[in-house]
Amino acid sequence: MPDDVRKGRCLCNAVQFEAAGAAKWTAYCHCQSCRRHTGAPVSAFAGFERTQVRFSGLPMTRFSSSEGVQRGFCPRCGSTLTYEGERWPSEIHLHVGAFVHPEDFAPTGHACAEERIAWLHIAEPPTA
Repeated sequence: MPDDVRKGRCLCNAVQFEAAGAAKWTAYCHCQSCRRHTGAPVSAFAGFERTQVRFSGLPMTRFSSSEGVQRGFCPRCGSTLTYEGERWPSEIHLHVGAFVHPEDFAPTGHACAEERIAWLHIAEPPTA
């Protein structure tokens, strides 16, 4: 297996994934839909081309959370795993917290910042 493969899984280990190569981007998402999907005040994602990601174990369950958006989760434990949207048809967005080493995916930006919860203060990512 190449050195640049990152592994992840759900809480119960019924769904596993591998992402080969570098993420296209990493970001926090502040939208209400992500908050409701995770139960957290903010989500962190790493975006990959679909061809970079392979799933194994149980097939994910997908939920259409809004028009053109599918969210993937473990059918056994309910762990949130993916975001897939028609807006980015070639990509799959993986929840950073599902990776074995989430520290490898520090967010470098913010999505839907206008929906940020007022009391949530996250330091801005460093600029290159």
